[in-house]
Amino acid sequence: MNTLLSVSIALLGGLLMTRAFKPLKLPSVTAYLIAGVLIGPYCLGQLGVGGLGFATMADVEHLGLISEVALGFIAFSIGNEFRVDELKVIGKKAFVIGVFQALVATLFVDIALVGLHYLMPGKISIAQVITLGAIATATAPAATLMVVRQYKAKGPLTDLLLPIVALDDAVGLIVFAVSFGIAKTLGTGVIDTVSIIVNPLVEIIASLVLGAVMGWLLTQLEKLFNSNTNRLNMTIAFVFLTVSLSMIDFHIGPVHVSFSSLLVCMMLGTVFCNICPLSHDLMERADKWTSPLFALFFVISGAELELGVFADMAVVIIGVVYIIFRCLGKYFGTYASAKATQCEPNICKYLGITLFPQAGVALGMCAIASAEFGEPGTLIRNITLFAVLVYEILGPTLTRWALTKAGDIQPMTQEVKDRRKTKLEAVKNNDK
Repeated sequence: MNTLLSVSIALLGGLLMTRAFKPLKLPSVTAYLIAGVLIGPYCLGQLGVGGLGFATMADVEHLGLISEVALGFIAFSIGNEFRVDELKVIGKKAFVIGVFQALVATLFVDIALVGLHYLMPGKISIAQVITLGAIATATAPAATLMVVRQYKAKGPLTDLLLPIVALDDAVGLIVFAVSFGIAKTLGTGVIDTVSIIVNPLVEIIASLVLGAVMGWLLTQLEKLFNSNTNRLNMTIAFVFLTVSLSMIDFHIGPVHVSFSSLLVCMMLGTVFCNICPLSHDLMERADKWTSPLFALFFVISGAELELGVFADMAVVIIGVVYIIFRCLGKYFGTYASAKATQCEPNICKYLGITLFPQAGVALGMCAIASAEFGEPGTLIRNITLFAVLVYEILGPTLTRWALTKAGDIQPMTQEVKDRRKTKLEAVKNNDK
């Protein structure tokens, strides 16, 4: 009962918070995240009333399956952006910008934190610096997609943005594996080529193959049904199935075979949208079905943000430096590569700002670092949590601002406003 009550409180709290934030014209994502913080362990959860908020982080973690499924649907939706006819136009630009901005963000963070290593002796090691630099590559696809959907963003910048965000996951996996392998080598003196090179390549290839197979299989099974309702049910079931299969991991000798659920579900969506003639309609129907799931995902994400990281001043200082230099790396890396690929001026100027949000992938990376490093990993985890807290609350607003300035978000016309006003007045008159 408490779990169901917590889920309902989380969803209702998030929806009501969007109304409270409406006068501030902030994205719904921000409202959901703040609602999560308010009902989380550090605010409403302190009352200790079962079901009324989350009393402990363990209570939040019990709903982790919802987050996994939501990320699967988010990745599936982003896969829809990889249509072959569109990639022929923007594919090269998206690849160059996606790879370059991720590497520049890593470089900027590494340089800045190496400076702190010497300015604050004993506070942060070179191994921790290298690991945090790798985590800097990751961008949050969920927050970006939600802002694009809420404001119906459409245009050249949005067309580039979603493929780049998707590519970040693959680039981040490789950079993190290599950097983390180097960081472990600094601590142990033993070079593990399997962990540095083989495992990340196996994970990426295995994820793409599994996603492609599932996408082909989904398309074949869709042909058995004539009803769009049944086809939608089949699509939803396959995303659930794909998420569950991506949780499998095993060893073949020294090689660790695992899957990235984001990459698997992105590939599922990519193959499905390119070979299924009904994919456009089914994707639109799935987007409507997943709306409350995404809202709940962000509320839970807000509840997971640990406010306790503010208690350590060293974490705050290092976190602020990490945030600033990651943003600078993302912005200037994007600006330079967009300029080199002859993108429009608005894309060069504003695309980098839309890549600031950071969450799920980064948290997964810091969890690995924390488990492998032991005590030194705690600092990496706390700095990442601090950064995610800032990025997730401010990032969606900056993304909306950048998309608006680039012209991809159009202000509501007076005609639409009048139409909505007429409908509301008609509803009020009917109630009377």
